Formats: sequence, C-alpha cells, structure tokens
Amino acid sequence: MPHSRPWTAAYAPGVPADIPPVTDTLVHAFERSVREHGARTATDFLGGTLSYRDLGEQVHAIAQALADLGVRRGDRVALALPNCPQHVVAFYAVLRIGGIVVEHNPQYTAAELAVQFANHQARVAIVWDAVCDTIAGFDRSARPDHVIAVDITRALPRRTRLALRLPVPRARALRRAMTITPSTPVLRWEALVRDTAPLAATTPLPVPEDVAVLQYTSGTTGAPKAAILTHANLRANELMGEAWVPGLRPGREVFAAVLPFFHAYGLTLCLSYGIATGATLVLQPRFSLDQLIAAQRRRPITFMPAVPPIYARLADAAEAGRVDLHSVRFSISGAMALDPDLVARWESLSGGLLVEGYGMTEASPIIAGNPIGAHRRPGAVGVPFPGTDARVVDPLDPSREVAPGEPGELVVRGPQVFAGYWQRPDATAATLLPGGWLRTGDVVTMTPDGFIIVVDRLKELIVTGGFNVSPSEVETVLREHPDVRDVAVVGARRPSGDEQVTAVLVLREGCRLDVAALRAFCRQTLARYKVPRAFVPVDALPVSQMGKVLRRRVLELLPRGAAA
Repeated sequence: MPHSRPWTAAYAPGVPADIPPVTDTLVHAFERSVREHGARTATDFLGGTLSYRDLGEQVHAIAQALADLGVRRGDRVALALPNCPQHVVAFYAVLRIGGIVVEHNPQYTAAELAVQFANHQARVAIVWDAVCDTIAGFDRSARPDHVIAVDITRALPRRTRLALRLPVPRARALRRAMTITPSTPVLRWEALVRDTAPLAATTPLPVPEDVAVLQYTSGTTGAPKAAILTHANLRANELMGEAWVPGLRPGREVFAAVLPFFHAYGLTLCLSYGIATGATLVLQPRFSLDQLIAAQRRRPITFMPAVPPIYARLADAAEAGRVDLHSVRFSISGAMALDPDLVARWESLSGGLLVEGYGMTEASPIIAGNPIGAHRRPGAVGVPFPGTDARVVDPLDPSREVAPGEPGELVVRGPQVFAGYWQRPDATAATLLPGGWLRTGDVVTMTPDGFIIVVDRLKELIVTGGFNVSPSEVETVLREHPDVRDVAVVGARRPSGDEQVTAVLVLREGCRLDVAALRAFCRQTLARYKVPRAFVPVDALPVSQMGKVLRRRVLELLPRGAAA
C-alpha cells in the first residue's frame, strides 16, 4: 500500500504518479537502441565518434572475450576508466553475459583501490592503461586473474592522435596525461575488439532481478562500501527520469556526459538513461571548460546533467561571449545545493530550464526532483519521483514521523532502492528499515505539498554543548561576508568528546583574516552556540571530482590541537 503522495499534484503535465513494473534490463534497453538508432552517433569523444551499430558490434566482441576469459553469470568485472567510448562498451559487455560491473574511480590511490578489489574479488579488470601497473601489482588477495588495458587515445579522431605524437613538449605532456604504456603483461583492448568473434545471439540475457552494478559509496554509515544495484533498480530509476522529462525526444537528443560514470549520478543519467533513449553522449574524460565549449560548437547539447560549479563556469563563459547555450533545453543539477541566482542566470542565458534533483547511490541514485515547469521551487530539491514514497522521521526512532514542517531524517522507498551492501549485512541492517524504507542520513523538512528542503547530512551535524549545529546553515551566513570566497564548517573534536564549530575559509584576494569581524558578522544572524569558535584560512578546500567539498578531508587541514 503506497504511502500518501500529496506531491503528485505538483508534477508537470503528463508525468504519471507511478511507473509500470520493470520487466526488462539495461541490456534490453541498450540492444533496443542499437536496433532502432543504429546509424545515429552514439558517442562523441573529443571529436571521435561511434555509431550505435559500432557500439553494438564492440559490445558483442568484448562480451565474448570476457566469456573466453572465464567470466560467468554473477562474476564481478572491475572497471577503472574515465568517461570514454571504451567505458560504454565495457559496461554493456559485462552486463550482456550476466556479469556484475564494479565501478572505480581511476584516480584513486593504490591503497584505496586495493581495499575495494579485495572486497569484490573481480575475476577481470578493464582499466585505463595509466593504472594497469597499480592493479597488476596488488597482492593475491586483491589481484584479478586478468587485466585488460585501455588506451583511451585510440578513440580520438585520427588527426588528434597524430598531433599527440608530435615531438613537442605540449604534445608529449598531453599524451602522458592520457596514456601510459604498462610495464606488466596485460591484455590489450584493441586486440580483443579486433580479433574476437561476436557473442552468439542465443546467449541468455540477464533478468531484472540480477545484480547489475556494485557502486562504492561512503553510504550513510561511514567507510566506503559497495551498494548492490540490480537491473530492476537502475531501469526503474531510468524510467522515472524518462517520465520526469516528457519533452525529451528518443533518438534526437545530445547529452553532455561530463559527470563521471563511476559516480551513480553520471552512470544513471548518461550511461543508462542516455543510451536507453538513443541519445548522443558527448564524452569528457575529465571536466574541461575549453573542451566542453568546443563540443558545444561541434555538436550542440540539448540535455545536461551537471553540478553547480559547472553551470557557473559555463554561465560565465556565455556572458563573456565564448559559448551559446540556447540548444540546452533541459538541465539537471545535483550533488550539492543550487543557488537560485545561478538558476536565474542560466535560464536567461540558455532559454531552457535548470532544476535541482536529489538522490544517493543507494537509490540508483535519484529520489526527488523539481518539476520541469511552473511548479518548480528554487531552494528545495523537489518532490519524490513517480513511484517513490517518502517520510520524515525522528532519527533516534525512525518508526515515528515528526510533525509536518519539523526537521527530521528523510526515509524513502521505491523500486530504485538498492538491495543492500555487498558482504556487509551489518551496514545493510542499519540502512534498510522494515518495509523497504531506506534511511538517507539527511536531515530535511518537508512542506505540506511534499517539497523537500535539505537541512544537512545527519552524520555531519556538529554537536556542541548539547546542541546540534548545521554546517550548511553556518556556511550560508559566512559566504555572505565580503572577505569570504568559500568556506567549509566542521566540528573539531575536543578531548571532552564535544565538538567545536570551526570554519575553514578561503579568503578573497587581498583580504586578511579578521576573526573579531567574522564573529560579529555571524552573531547578527546565528545563535551564539552556532558561531564558529575557530577560523582557519586555507588556499583551497578539498573537493571531489563532482566539485563537492569533502568535509572529512577538511578536518585534516586543521592544525593539530585546533580544538584543545
């Protein structure tokens, strides 16, 4: 029995209250796009292109190569690749034979990757050649049986490949940044694509209940662990996205694939949803404003999932006359708060819509979004997606809902909610409640009509003197100070076990730290216990590849004994 869903009244015209039950898989959706859009460009990688027909042929060759290496249904295959055509092929090739894709950030340290590889025990790893030696050097507990090296420069246009071989310093530097020849024996991607016969058409397809992806996340309970996402989870989230943006045209859209596929946001919005709708994916191995501007001139983008810093930089470029954004009809922002002023700037420059969404890896990842249309509400992350239930509960007793409008922990359920954490029943039990409810770990308020406003991460709340302090609330105030360019607020642990509210600041050029002035500024808006007791200036804040400030890394920037 679904929970009450008052938010469906805010849905854009044509958006259903629910989605039909999932009856197929990511592989079915991929092969449908190959059949229906075979001649269409599937990927544009810095100007190098593959059609959907090309993509299908390479998927079937790599799928057979993996089967020849002993990969069977349920076996894990690790991917450690930037966004590139080979990543798209590898993803669907693993799924085609019933394997489980394990996504990794190729820029992780050897220690970070080794812990994950020891956990999932992949039989084969398909990796960027620059990290082959790292993975081949793991001890036996983590090392896969086979490593397949991918030279991403092979997907570039021929003229670009030739330019990278020029005997000039800039060309050599660019080539070193994109490819490194492994020193250990590995299998070569190009040889497997060229020399392997295609997979037999009679090979059984996966079913919706099969596990499709293991996606590593810090989750809601601390250390990184692998969320188990089934085909049904990911397809359901894809169908929700398809319903949410009814104006998208199958086989005619161009998606900006600037978000990394090893992140759930990029995986679902581009690698899954983009391919299912027959879109052209404009791939970037890492975000580059100049490369994105060049791509926009070469192949105008119509749909953009991104994060606020990317929208801000593109808006600056558009105001400077460097790029025309009028082709971008729909833009989705996630992973961090979206400034309403940025929304106004973007929409005036593009003529399209920019709406905020909300999700987490454990929900495949999208849970809620602002309606595409008149009912969107800047400052809120939106309303639950079709087929999604949501409640706000007491974090100490999640069986009890809080009063309407009061802050509490958001819990959700729906077909996109994951199956648990890989080999972590303790963490699964702490995150999944009876009845299929997922604890998000986010403190939110919900309006009577269902709009969700995120207050903070539950685990990032600062406890000082018995009071809870929201880091985001303090950061919002400090960003209004004219001397502050950026800030992260954290709780520095005291010997007593209490936490000290501490602001780590990036000051504007030419400004000096004035602690008394900053405290006085905060006291105009904040209760005394929320005002930072310490201010620490730094040159830059540590951020993820998504541009999100990493508060746990911020704590490492504090001087020893900062809260003594």
